[in-house]
Amino acid sequence: MSTPSFSSFPPSFASFPDLDPGPSRDTLDRTRNENSTDVREKDRSVKKDKNRRGSKKLRDESRKDKKHKTAKHDLEPVLLRQHGHTWKGVSIPDDEKIKAEEDRRLAQSDIQESQWDSRPVFISDRKGDQLNVTYGGIHAGNIPKYHVVNRGRSILGLDGDWAVYRRGKGIEITIGRRYKQPALTDSSVTTLLAAPPFRRIIGSGDSYKYEEVDGFLRLPPDRGHKAVEDYRSVTRQQEHLDSDSQSSVSDDSSGDEPGTPMLTSYQLSLKTLEQQLAADPSSVETWLSLVRHSLSNIPVTSKNATKARAEITLAILTRARAAHPHNRSSRILFLKYLRAGEEVWHESKTKAEWEEALKLGAIEIWMEWLEWRIRTTAGGVDTSVTDATRVLSALGSSESREIDKLRVVWRVAVAFQQAGYYERTTALFQAQAELTFEVPQSLYGLPLESQVESLEEFWESEVPRAGEAGAKGWGDWISRGRPDISGSPLGAVPQMDVDIQSKDPYVQWHYDESRADRTSHVPARSVDTMSESDPYATVLLLDIKALLLPLRTEGAKNAFRLIWLSVLGLHIPGLAERLSQGSWDDRWSFTYLCSFSRLDSIFPATVGQRQLMADSHAGTLIGREREFSSAFGPIKEWSRDALGPLEWVGQEKWRMWVDVDLQGVDQDFVRAVFKQLRCGSEDYEWDIQALAFEAAINIRSALKLSRTFLSTARDSLPHWATHARLERLREHVDDARKIYQTVLVASQRPPSQHFVGQLWWDWAEMEWLNGDQHAALHVIQCSVNIEGAGGMMVLRVKRALDDTISCAHEQWKDREGWIKLRALIELLTSSSQDGALAIFDSQPSVNEISGQRESMMVASLMLLYNHSVMLRSPTPPAVLRDRLQIAVDTYPDNSLVLGMFLEAEKGHGIWGRVRAQLGQSPADGGPREKSISRRIAEVWVAGWEKGRWQSEIERTRSGLTAAAESERTTGSAILWRVILEFEVRVGSLQRAKKLLYRAVNECPLAKDLYMMAFGPLRSVFSVRELDGFVDIMAERGIRMRKGIDEYRMTGGDESSSDSEDLDGSEDEIEHEARQRRRLMPY
Repeated sequence: MSTPSFSSFPPSFASFPDLDPGPSRDTLDRTRNENSTDVREKDRSVKKDKNRRGSKKLRDESRKDKKHKTAKHDLEPVLLRQHGHTWKGVSIPDDEKIKAEEDRRLAQSDIQESQWDSRPVFISDRKGDQLNVTYGGIHAGNIPKYHVVNRGRSILGLDGDWAVYRRGKGIEITIGRRYKQPALTDSSVTTLLAAPPFRRIIGSGDSYKYEEVDGFLRLPPDRGHKAVEDYRSVTRQQEHLDSDSQSSVSDDSSGDEPGTPMLTSYQLSLKTLEQQLAADPSSVETWLSLVRHSLSNIPVTSKNATKARAEITLAILTRARAAHPHNRSSRILFLKYLRAGEEVWHESKTKAEWEEALKLGAIEIWMEWLEWRIRTTAGGVDTSVTDATRVLSALGSSESREIDKLRVVWRVAVAFQQAGYYERTTALFQAQAELTFEVPQSLYGLPLESQVESLEEFWESEVPRAGEAGAKGWGDWISRGRPDISGSPLGAVPQMDVDIQSKDPYVQWHYDESRADRTSHVPARSVDTMSESDPYATVLLLDIKALLLPLRTEGAKNAFRLIWLSVLGLHIPGLAERLSQGSWDDRWSFTYLCSFSRLDSIFPATVGQRQLMADSHAGTLIGREREFSSAFGPIKEWSRDALGPLEWVGQEKWRMWVDVDLQGVDQDFVRAVFKQLRCGSEDYEWDIQALAFEAAINIRSALKLSRTFLSTARDSLPHWATHARLERLREHVDDARKIYQTVLVASQRPPSQHFVGQLWWDWAEMEWLNGDQHAALHVIQCSVNIEGAGGMMVLRVKRALDDTISCAHEQWKDREGWIKLRALIELLTSSSQDGALAIFDSQPSVNEISGQRESMMVASLMLLYNHSVMLRSPTPPAVLRDRLQIAVDTYPDNSLVLGMFLEAEKGHGIWGRVRAQLGQSPADGGPREKSISRRIAEVWVAGWEKGRWQSEIERTRSGLTAAAESERTTGSAILWRVILEFEVRVGSLQRAKKLLYRAVNECPLAKDLYMMAFGPLRSVFSVRELDGFVDIMAERGIRMRKGIDEYRMTGGDESSSDSEDLDGSEDEIEHEARQRRRLMPY
């Protein structure tokens, strides 16, 4: 019988009997101890040899010996069993005990290592060695030695898993030993970002777990746990939870089926817009949102982005025009359609589409067509005059179209200025002023052609014209029998001198051209020496006769005078918006932003310096106090009725015109214009403008002029109110109080009379801001003729003011004065800011007109601003900040609101809300259409906090880039001038050079843009490139007072070497271009 095999059974020692210790127990233990001792001795000797010699052969032998011993010990019990040797009482060592012993030793070693790791990284010796003072230094043997832990990869304060790796100029903090972390530009990351989403996270409809009641979340009371619960309730609750979980699982499974396509957020928004258009195809705003959302998926910096975006826009707008008949007459859709077609269509098709658009007959279409012609036609300003003549004839001779015609003339006049023909611009307004305000009595009622023929005779006589010193007017010249006074001296025209500090002929030419453009605005006479060298300095009436208009209405005459002030450099806030609400005329009308003084005020003075944000004192970091410039900056734009010419805000008395705004303005010429275009003593609005101009120069001269006006208009309340404001402006409160008492108290006037409400408000505001609330309350009582004291008196005054507000007034500004008095008494008597604001918000008739709404909002904000900021009265900051937030969102172009917004955000984490206003705030997939004033104001706000300009450069550049891509501002020469100035001031000259080529392509008649290459960007342009610019300027008809060749001949060695280089490579085309430029304009 064969012995059965037990190899298939697992070894088990539980059935073995416990044996008594046999006689060989000691022998076996002693043998094991000797063997283990030999093993330890041999291992110790092997380690010593390894450390001493480091031989590979010894390491191999010790490894083999250790393996042999291990195998011997493993085979020993087997050999004993094979030979049949058994001992009674011998116990085999238990595996669990051996494992427990190893764990105990490992724990002890961990404790020792943790004790070593818990030792401090450094020791602070605060006492120091006193012998250092005796010996004057530290002993050489006591200098501490430092060793970088883990080769500089460990980070103090972080776990040991974090490590530092250095790549290039920076460092990376990673987990583990992975040297390089994936970057955003890696292919794996790009693929992951480009992958479509597999699941969508949809938030629940409820914002909070508990319902919000009166602005609070009412939490349920904690009444303790239930003492005893029915076991059935647990079962029901479990069943309910099971059913919910099953339903949720079924919903999730249905939503995540592999066959169901998952829509991205872009696709969902697109689907929503398509559903809205299917319901209402005549919604213009929805079509525009669809265009913006579709273009948001194509970056403007991608390849062929311009053409691709234009094709997408054309496809959508073609659908829009075919979807509903109303869309074909939409101006904004048609203009976007034509602008996109310019990038794709042939020139003939573009002209045909414009001719189709002009059949609508809207003035905005004609203005955009004229803008397109100025931007694309290569004929220069003469072609612009021809195009403007066509627009004027198309508008007809109706008096209701006079304002529209003035807009056309204004646009052409700005084109003259941008191309360098400043004298022609001045001559155009001089001739129009003579034709409007100085027509001889014998020519009244005659056709325009007859009047222009007689005006041409006056023009050729070269007598002083409107705006010039000694000018009496066309009518006075006719009444005196047409005297010959052509030899009357005129203002000397500044001659161009060479800048001796620079030897570069191009820099010299740029200096002389720029200075002449800033100073030579008045047309020269034929007897002047300037007309011999520069034929464009003398302007004939034939050059501007086609642009002269017959202005008959008072509104058109007043608009003409204000437009002329704007052309002369005195910006009138809200003028362009008032002439045509919702127009884009600010793209070209805000020429004051391109003056050198204005550009210096927009950008910070210390561009290249970075201010330290913290100081270190005795090893402690102390943050510096944040410094801000004035919150009211150089950009001034608001509704024309929101703030008067002599109304101000803030400690600096920030108003429409201050001394900084008059830099670069011919003050004598402007003063003569104010004097000669005055239409009698009843023309108080023009007189207020003149007094505001004089107050910006000198307050004393303004008071003197005001007394002159009052000598001929003693009963004019607007003139008395203006004189009192001038006294307040120079802080003579007592003199202003005497004026108010004389005009209002001494002679009782009805509340509905013109300017009475504004006078009472000015008086109450003066007393209130002077810190005397009781005097302000007394003034309000006198305004409604109520005496007394106490609460009953206050109620009677409020009731009387409400009745006065509801009365009929000649102008709504008078009614606004009474509303502000009602809000002020509410603020003084109840100290309730919300109650005062409710007075402004509860006026129903004011909310019908946008200009009145904006003026009322500004009035409420100024009341709160003066109460909380100027008077420092206790006011919750959220009241002013929240209302300012609403105002900034509603009126984004109002710089007055923006200034108060910045002032209110000081100390409240300003770069939170402020950055939200400066950002693009994409809506419907595209940036907001911001105006020129808002774009440039954001550039100024970036440097508002001192020391932050360097960190805001990229943000500012992205905003300007978005403005350059926006249809609203892309063709504005003003914007491109600011963009180039920004790049120059931050030192990116090469970037500015690339942008300059794009700028002159968008604005081909802007001389200032070309001159940037010869001045600030001269170091990055070669001689050949500059000569190319000169040739382009000559071909496009841009006015150059002197040729560059005259400067090359006297430029020294540098210019001669440059000319030698040019002569060697000059071809026939360049030679013909130079000859053509030399013979111009003959």
